[in-house]
Amino acid sequence: MNILNDLVKLARERKSNPVKGSYTNKLLTDKSLSKAKVLEEVDELIEAVEKNSNKIHEAADVFYHLLMYLEANDVKIEEVMSELEKRKK
Repeated sequence: MNILNDLVKLARERKSNPVKGSYTNKLLTDKSLSKAKVLEEVDELIEAVEKNSNKIHEAADVFYHLLMYLEANDVKIEEVMSELEKRKK
């Protein structure tokens, strides 16, 4: 799960130190683009699962874009994980 931490670190570094031309920065600063990409990637994942093709690739896209969307909107992944932890039975 280190990659999740790496992505969070990347997002936060890019927010505080933007890199010109960075796709990650575009997602972090353009909330409508970020939202559109999450919706697009979820749709592509559903299609991939239904067709039994490219599922892993599309799932990775969903994780990446969702994480960037959350960070762009100041929703901390630590709080999401804490909420999931509370739901364990």
